[in-house]
Amino acid sequence: MIIKASASLRNDYLMISNLAKKSKEPIYITKNGEGDGVFMSIETFEKREQMLQLRAKVLQAEQERQDGAKTRSVAQARRELSERLNEV
Repeated sequence: MIIKASASLRNDYLMISNLAKKSKEPIYITKNGEGDGVFMSIETFEKREQMLQLRAKVLQAEQERQDGAKTRSVAQARRELSERLNEV
């Protein structure tokens, strides 16, 4: 976990920006010693958003399965995908 004071963000934005890009993780910004915000690169943010969207889809599929939705075995899914590819 990387923690920097808000003064660092204000006074040396380029260093914080480069650190965020290099570390590929969020940088926690403090104000008067308390957590105040988070800074991260666009790449890290977009990757995190994709992961959260995928997680939401998996949770939705699992909920649907628990609610009785039709499921497929791995072999069935492979067969169906293969058939679709052969149709194209």
